[in-house]
This record gives sequence, structure tokens and C-alpha cells, in this order.
Amino acid sequence: MNDSTTARAWNDDSSTAAPSRIAQDSGDDNLHVAIIGSGSGAFAAAIRAAEAGARVTLIESGDIIGGTCVNVGCVPSKIQIRAAELAQHQRHNPFEGLADREPKIDRSRLQSQQQSRVEELREAKYQKILDDNPAITLRRGQARFEDAHTLIIAAQDGTEHRLAADRILIATGASPTIPPILGLADTPYWTSDEAVFSSEAPEHLLVIGASVVAVEQAQAFRRLGSEVTVLARSTLLSSEDPALGDGIAAAFRAEGIDVREHTQARAVRFEAGQFILDTDDGPIQGDRLLVATGRAPNTRDLALDKVGVETDDSGAILVDTSLRTSAEAIYATGDCTTLPQFVYVAAAGGTRAAVNMTGGHARLDLSAMPAVIFTDPQVATVGLDERQAQARGLEVETRTLGLEHVPRALANFETRGFVKLVAEAGTHRLLGAQILAPEAGEMIQTAVLAVHHGMTVEALGDLLFPYLVHVEALKLCAQTFTKDVEQLSCCAG
Repeated sequence: MNDSTTARAWNDDSSTAAPSRIAQDSGDDNLHVAIIGSGSGAFAAAIRAAEAGARVTLIESGDIIGGTCVNVGCVPSKIQIRAAELAQHQRHNPFEGLADREPKIDRSRLQSQQQSRVEELREAKYQKILDDNPAITLRRGQARFEDAHTLIIAAQDGTEHRLAADRILIATGASPTIPPILGLADTPYWTSDEAVFSSEAPEHLLVIGASVVAVEQAQAFRRLGSEVTVLARSTLLSSEDPALGDGIAAAFRAEGIDVREHTQARAVRFEAGQFILDTDDGPIQGDRLLVATGRAPNTRDLALDKVGVETDDSGAILVDTSLRTSAEAIYATGDCTTLPQFVYVAAAGGTRAAVNMTGGHARLDLSAMPAVIFTDPQVATVGLDERQAQARGLEVETRTLGLEHVPRALANFETRGFVKLVAEAGTHRLLGAQILAPEAGEMIQTAVLAVHHGMTVEALGDLLFPYLVHVEALKLCAQTFTKDVEQLSCCAG
């Protein structure tokens, strides 16, 4: 398949003289798409481009394929979190007739089971696609741009290879950001990549960070038997509606997690098997330190300056809704861009980039993007929160419904949390939802559909919802815009 509007043969290297040490690629006349990376965004793009008739080359610099999600992110962390949740259910439950007991935890066996599932999914969702699709080829090595249609691939043995392509997609992901704390680099700290696969239970885990990874890991380690102290530069989940961070902080403290908000480590040292953090609250000591302060885009070694691909100050690639960069024929998706760092955003971007690279027209719409944090209770959001809506100049009405008004939460004897809905004043069009609840991740997609389709809160409240389910909280909260739900009977329509 050829696109005459940007016609250039994939093996046409006439514009640059190749040094003799660089081997040349060769191939057929199909449109050639080169993809730097092998994570979810890369594979989503490869599959769609191959379906459109393109020849695809994936380029992976590391030893394993699959990117962050399956290897060190979503999959292993959710296995760890689920195990920790079940341990906590044994330790504490709300039913008077069920005896609590301290769980017996074998971290080594948990880690082995976790790793086995990671390997199974990597084989099924990544390697099998390569094995079954002759249009997709994997190349090993570190890629960098020579020009907008040519990559130099440096292999581990020191050889280099020139690869020319009609279109190039950058999907190189991101890596943990390490803050410039005095002495930190000289200590054996963990990033989330190491922590999620730990086969040991630290006596006292110190966590620097207060966003998604930090809070998920902090609670998981606490529930698997460690003392935990969290240092937050401001508050937990500071980029979210303040009530969400307040709710998680209260839940953490109830479980014995020491939450130190507005606290920073000025210096770190490691002595006799202990990390000592110098803070405004005095020294804090623990036997393990997790640094979870965000992830930075893997773009430094791509030579983007040679091809005019623009980035922000962090190195994240600027893309438009079509996933195009500032350079013609070069696209990007995933955590290496300014897009939200979610695996499903990376994959959706990869698919749409592939459509556009093979002559189609597709756009990535993030106006109804769900986000879930897998703490307990969970945090889930979609659309605009109250502050974001007001920053856009919108007049809003909001309602918050505590879970003590939700029949399923009452039946479960678990009423921590709330549902908050943000609606446009006057029209009552739903703009966003914020949920703190045990099943928030399962509830949020209903709100996603409501935001996506421009529903009013009255229309949402008038829908039939099953009973008893947590998602009924959305209906009840929507009804509070016009009714007092305390005056309604169960299942009131």
C-alpha cells in the first residue's frame, strides 16, 4: 500500500551517503512503517498497520518485548495489589460472625506466581502476535534518527544498521524519574520496577511520592506486612479533587500508614542496612526506600533535534489529536508523549496513528478518558473536576453523595467514600465524575458513557440501574440535583 502524497521508497537512501560500517535494509514495495518500541502502543499500531497492508518493523532496545504495562506496570502491580487486598480481608472484615486472623504470607511464592502470569501474558499478547504475523518484524537495537525517513539502529554487538521507512512511529515509553535529593544516587533505593517484584517484606518501607504508583505501592506493602511511611511534597493525589486525596489519606492512616504531607526529603543516606531521610520533621528511618515521583519520557537518545520533532521541557513529544509530531511522516504515542500516561491511551493512540500512517483519518478523543487508581477504596475519575471546569470559565453545579446513602455499600458494611458529579449550570450536562469507593474502577465506565454522549444528570438519574450494585451510586447522585434521596425508598425510580 502506497501513499503518493508522501511518496518515498522505503529503501531509497540516495539522500544520504551511508558510511561503510552501516548495513543497508532491503525489502518489497509495500508501505513500510517503522515503530520504535514494543509496548502496547507500538503493538496496537503494528497490528493495525499490518491489517492495512503495510510492512512493519518494530525496534526494541531492551532484552524483552511488551513495554511497561505487562512487564513492570499494570499487570504485576495489580496482581500484587489483589494479593494484598485478600490478605487485608483476612486481617479485618466488617462482619461480626466472621473471625479475623493474621494471614500467612509467603512473598517468594507470591512473586513466583506473579512472574509466571506476566510471562504468560507477554507470550500470548506480544510474542504470539510476532510469531503469527509475517508482516511484522522485530529488530533489536537502539534507534536514533538520521533523517525523517531513516533510522540508525545500534545493536548490542556494536554494529549499526540503516533502516528507511515511509512512516515512523515513536513509542518508546517512559522510565522512573529520580529526584535530585542529596545522597540518593549513592543508596540502593527502589523504583516501582524493583518494588513490584520484591520477594521480601521490608520491616519499614519509606515511600517518596504521593501520586498513583506511590499510593498503590504504599498500601500494598502495608497490607503485606510492612510498616510504611509516605512522604508527600504537598498532599496525596494533589492533582485530583482535594476530597479524593483527603479520603485516601484517611484510609491510609486508619490502616496504620504514616502519611507525612507537606514533607520533603532534603538528603538521604544508607548506613548499616538502614535508609535515613533528613526532613523538615526530623530524620525518618527505614530498611527500604521506594522512590515513586513520576516517569520521564524515553526520548533522550533518539536524536529528535535532527528531524525537528518538538518536545516539552521534560522531553515529552508534542503530538496533535492525529498523533502527528511537528515533523512530517513522524508520529508518536504513549508515555513518551504529552498524552496522559495510561496504557489504554497509548494503545488507542497507536491504533489511530497507524490509521493515519496508512492513509486514513482518525483522531484521539480524550474528553471522556477514565482514570483509575487501585487503592482501597479505589479512586476513579472522568472528564472535568470542579476546579478544571471553573478554570475553563464554565459555571458548574456539583453534588456529592456519601456511600452511606448507597444500598450496596450499606449491605457490605463498607461506606467509606463518595460519588461527586460535576454538571454545567443551567443545562445540567454532565461534565465529569469523581468516585472514591471500593468498586470505583468498575463504576466509572457508566459515567464515561454519560460524559461522552453529553447526557444530563436528569437523563442519567432516569436510567434503570440494577440493585444492589455499587454503580447505582451514580444514579442516586444524579438524582440529588433535583431530589432528596433520603426521602426515596429503595430502588426508587
